Amino acid sequence: MTTTATAIRVVRPRRGATRSAGPWVYLMATILVAICIGPVLYVIIGGFRTNAQITQDPSGWPSPWVFANYGDVLTSSEFWLAMGNSTISAGVTTLGTVVLGVMASYVIARYDFIGKGAMYSLFAAGLMFPATVAITPLYLLIRNLGLVNSLAGIILPQIAFALPTTIIILVPFLRAIPKELEEAASIDGASRLGFFWRMVIPLSLPGVITVAILCFVTTWNGYILPLFILSDQSLFTLPLGVQNFASQYSVDTARVLAYTSLSMIPALIFFSLFEKRIVGGLTGAVKG
Repeated sequence: MTTTATAIRVVRPRRGATRSAGPWVYLMATILVAICIGPVLYVIIGGFRTNAQITQDPSGWPSPWVFANYGDVLTSSEFWLAMGNSTISAGVTTLGTVVLGVMASYVIARYDFIGKGAMYSLFAAGLMFPATVAITPLYLLIRNLGLVNSLAGIILPQIAFALPTTIIILVPFLRAIPKELEEAASIDGASRLGFFWRMVIPLSLPGVITVAILCFVTTWNGYILPLFILSDQSLFTLPLGVQNFASQYSVDTARVLAYTSLSMIPALIFFSLFEKRIVGGLTGAVKG
């Protein structure tokens, strides 16, 4: 009996021990990373080449490196106008989504009322309702409101389409806040609104940051809605600016690649800087 127990103790792995990933795991991860990053690097590097180099060797390295393409784009007013429109659109959409999402999530997570489950299910169903399906009736609604060809005409629908994801992520955060904390705050004289601003917002900040980042990046890359709503070039966002620039300089592939890379770099930098915040926020939402 003693020998068997000793053998079992020897064979049993130590607590906390982890298996090292095999070479096939690293190989598959490398392939997936290359598939994701490869096209982005091709566009960025392609902007440093001439049209002759791209025609002669589409997959080659710049020889020599040409910086004039990026210089021409950065000195054009069209690019900075589209950059400003995208910044306004993404910024206002993110702000509106966060404010409305936090308030709606707080009510759903902390209060009991008739129709609470139906309201939450309604927002959850919004995740299965893409903008492409609603684009025709949405355009008619925007036209009737007189918001066609204006940034407000794309900001309001973007907030509506971003709210389901925001609420689904924030509700677990707000629900995980102990009720004893709210009771203690009320004993100290804090009102419900005071508890919301002083306790709820700071405690749910990881989730708020997560939904803000996701909303900003999604709105920055939005294409379908601005395409249908905006027709004035002075109101074009960067995705529409890329299309318009590509149609104007269709024979200048190198300059088009430079414009495209500059338009996506802000979103890539923003997403890369807050990547850990996104993972941490989503992890907290799952645990909640």
